Amino acid sequence: MIQEGMRRAAKTDSNHAQIRDALRAVGASVHDMSSAGAGFPDLAVGFKKKTFLLEVKTKTGRLTKPQVKWHDEWRGHHAIVRTEEEALKEIGAIR
Repeated sequence: MIQEGMRRAAKTDSNHAQIRDALRAVGASVHDMSSAGAGFPDLAVGFKKKTFLLEVKTKTGRLTKPQVKWHDEWRGHHAIVRTEEEALKEIGAIR
């Protein structure tokens, strides 16, 4: 049983570490937010003075209900990325 105020460890997708590492390799600052909960995206990324919120999903991964709600309500930048290339394109590191 989980004690009040404690969360289970967040489950990350199998490509999470590779995407995080690829972003860091191009000089982005990356903060892993996967344990934040409430549908918040997995990665907060800073690159060239801009902030990007990225939800990491596998090729067939789908958003959970809380993630759908968060994405529907958020008015700032957010994106779903499935590959290193998609993540790097999203932040403008590659074309």
